[in-house]
Amino acid sequence: MSYEFITTEKRGNILLVTMNRPEVYNAVHAEMHQEMSDCWDAFAADPDLWVAVLTGAGDKAFTAGNDLKATASGSKKGLPPSGFAGLSSRFDLEKPIIAAVNGFAMGGGFETALSCDIILASENAKFALPEVKVGFFASASGVQRLSRYIGRLAAQEMMITGRTILADEALRLGCVNEVVPHDTLMDRAMALAEQICTVSPSSVKATKRILNSMAVADGLPESLEYSRVVQGDLAKTEDFKEGVQAFVEKRKPNWVNR
Repeated sequence: MSYEFITTEKRGNILLVTMNRPEVYNAVHAEMHQEMSDCWDAFAADPDLWVAVLTGAGDKAFTAGNDLKATASGSKKGLPPSGFAGLSSRFDLEKPIIAAVNGFAMGGGFETALSCDIILASENAKFALPEVKVGFFASASGVQRLSRYIGRLAAQEMMITGRTILADEALRLGCVNEVVPHDTLMDRAMALAEQICTVSPSSVKATKRILNSMAVADGLPESLEYSRVVQGDLAKTEDFKEGVQAFVEKRKPNWVNR
């Protein structure tokens, strides 16, 4: 598998995927969304790959999420059917993905991690759903998944304020499984992936099949579809346009509530 905006490496039964746009903190634009969707399709189809590890290039960012400069440029290309990073709306993948969060995971970056099965965090990691600060909302499953994983009150406070939490608070809230020293993150992620490879891959697939069915039974696909509708309505507001423009111009937004 060869891509422009991500790298992939097979290590036995493990696939290591690295989001590779460090010059923009691994922010995801339309072409990268599609590459990641294609990558997960290939991962699902390869019987010799049993587990994946997802991380970001460089020491600063897992991913900054949505590439707002690409959005501001007027790109009309949307997300693939599988959602943000090819993951947020994918409910048929029966192989686990470990997110190795090596730096900040903001907005869609946090939503990408939440769409994985296990989240390991460097002690340098930071997490936020700051979309409200730039005229968006966490429409790529952040609203749904964070409120399911850590409880609705804590999630609402994070989503409505857009505040950033550090790795230790993320662990306390239940946003991540484990926090490790920065320079041991990838070793720990690969060790965990290798541990998963010692159990029955058929049993893991069966487990994930039930977990996927639970997400569907909970109405997550329908809720994500409604998020797209609401995001479309939001995109018609003056506040949406102002938020994106203010971000690009590196100034404080002037909200008008319409």
